[in-house]
Amino acid sequence: MGNGDFMYPSSSDRQCATHRVAIPPPQPFFMSFKNSLKETFFPDDPLRQFKNKTPSRRFILGLQYFLPILEWAPRYSFQFLKSDLVAGITIASLAIPQGISYAKLANLPPILGLYSSFIPPLVYAMMGSSRDLAVGTVAVASLLTASMLGQEVNASQNPTLFLHLAFTATFFAGILQASLGLLRLGFIVDFLSHATIVGFMAGAATVVILQQLKGILGLDHFTHSTDIISVLHSVFSQIHQWRWESGVLGVGFLFFLLVTRYFSKRRPKFFWISAMAPLTSVILGSLLVCLTHAEKHGVQVIGNLKKGLNPLSFGDLVFTKPYITTSLKTGIITGIIALAEGIAVGRSFAMFKHYHIDGNKEMVAIGTMNIVGSCFSCYLTTGPFSRSAVNFNAGCKTAMSNVIMAIAVMLTLLFLTPLFYYTPLVVLSAIIISAMLGLIDYEAAIHLWNVDKFDFLVCIGAYAGVVFASVEVGLVIAVAISVVRLLLFVARPRTSVLGNLPDSTIYRNIEQYPNANHVHGVLILEIDAPIYFANSSYLRERISRWIDEEEDKLKATGKTSLQYVILDMTAVGNIDTSGISMLEELKKTTERRELKLVLANPGAEVMKKLNKSKFLENIGQEWIYLTVGEAVEACNFKLHTCKPEESQPWNNV
Repeated sequence: MGNGDFMYPSSSDRQCATHRVAIPPPQPFFMSFKNSLKETFFPDDPLRQFKNKTPSRRFILGLQYFLPILEWAPRYSFQFLKSDLVAGITIASLAIPQGISYAKLANLPPILGLYSSFIPPLVYAMMGSSRDLAVGTVAVASLLTASMLGQEVNASQNPTLFLHLAFTATFFAGILQASLGLLRLGFIVDFLSHATIVGFMAGAATVVILQQLKGILGLDHFTHSTDIISVLHSVFSQIHQWRWESGVLGVGFLFFLLVTRYFSKRRPKFFWISAMAPLTSVILGSLLVCLTHAEKHGVQVIGNLKKGLNPLSFGDLVFTKPYITTSLKTGIITGIIALAEGIAVGRSFAMFKHYHIDGNKEMVAIGTMNIVGSCFSCYLTTGPFSRSAVNFNAGCKTAMSNVIMAIAVMLTLLFLTPLFYYTPLVVLSAIIISAMLGLIDYEAAIHLWNVDKFDFLVCIGAYAGVVFASVEVGLVIAVAISVVRLLLFVARPRTSVLGNLPDSTIYRNIEQYPNANHVHGVLILEIDAPIYFANSSYLRERISRWIDEEEDKLKATGKTSLQYVILDMTAVGNIDTSGISMLEELKKTTERRELKLVLANPGAEVMKKLNKSKFLENIGQEWIYLTVGEAVEACNFKLHTCKPEESQPWNNV
């Protein structure tokens, strides 16, 4: 590493060029507290649109904020209706078979899948801000509902109580989701990182696929556990009960679904082929069973579906012990998972169409539709990716496509449910497997491995936890690893040595810029995080180690001894009392070693606290500089123009 050549300006020039680091003017406590709350909970400033408006206009804007349909409905045109009509009918053709399939996955009556595709989409159409989100049930939430409630109540032995607990869990999930939005606590969902979601979804998809072996093989008895060991043991311990008729039918329809999806993926303009494939499979399977009487030869069918619209279920909610604890836990976990998926899907499609959705508003909308849905015989719903992707590709313009879908489901409930009597369960299993294969995003896992190995570890941890233990364990493992990583970021911030880029006054990390020059007698350290109680001890030890290493290096080369330690505090956004104590101890340590501590570019909040703690008086304002360049110039000026005892006026301790 070479040494830089520096020009040392005259004293007058240097004083003119150097600017003092300002201490921000004091603010009243209430004002400071108000600003902190605003930055924490209202970073998007949702009240900005109400400023300088008349009371009547504020009332209208308030209604439009909570009911976005009042904003876009007056501008709705016939052209929009044509697009939404096509999209709504298309997603309805997907929602009907998927709804029935996912309700079976949740160990609930199949008709609940249709109920849940009727009321919630109507609520979301009024309150949601996404134009592309298609509302309905999802496989992961269905699996979670079955596994978590199944620990308390056996769905086959006590189906009525199990059903009521599912409604109660949906109610609690809706309360949680709406509360997070109203209280502006959406950042809690951000603890489910992208890597966590990729691994969790892939693991859940694997578990769901394995669970469908019961339907594909026509088994009557199957394990209630979701881990891969239990499922495979259940499958291979009943080889003598496998039904070849069911297996052939299932593999055939699965092949048909995968081929249509592959074709639509290669030819996007034919998206409707894969969208219609599940309903086509249901129709063909029903006709095949009806004509061949396959139900008499081991092929299981849905049977009777109750005709009519959603019955009220508010009176069925269970708020008594010991079931309320299970319902609450299930509601919290499924609610957060559904919320994370719905908001992520909505934001993805909003980015494609260049519009913005309000995450907190979406939480209120999704939560409200689940609260209302739980009172009308619906279980948990959100915005599934597969259905929303079909809605997007079909050219939807507004949330009216959800209304069209709900109307189609309503007509099905009123007139068409008897037609599903002969629908074979194996077709529903094939539909679920086809949908779940799309959730195993191996390309995303490879990308995580290439970019960030720790994120890949989080992803694999979530996947392994779900597949080898349970869905809940996988989620806990993934969140725990993510939180540990967050704590490591806070407790072990990066520090680096800076050097001078040739022919400039710019100072950068010498590892990133190998051509950067060390400065004679000066060690420049950059701290890349706020200084808190969690990392203050580490920073004190790490800085001391940097000083030791630099002094050893200078002694080995016989160069000028170390005189100054400059801390670049540009990235230090805040500091607490433990951090200030660390700086005070560091100052004493450097003085004992006959070094001078210099600060460069501390921020407003840091300067405010250093001033109140009297640390500025302790170190001296003349040792705090606006930039690293000014600090280096000052140090070199003192080194070359002052005697050692003049440039180091402190006493040796």
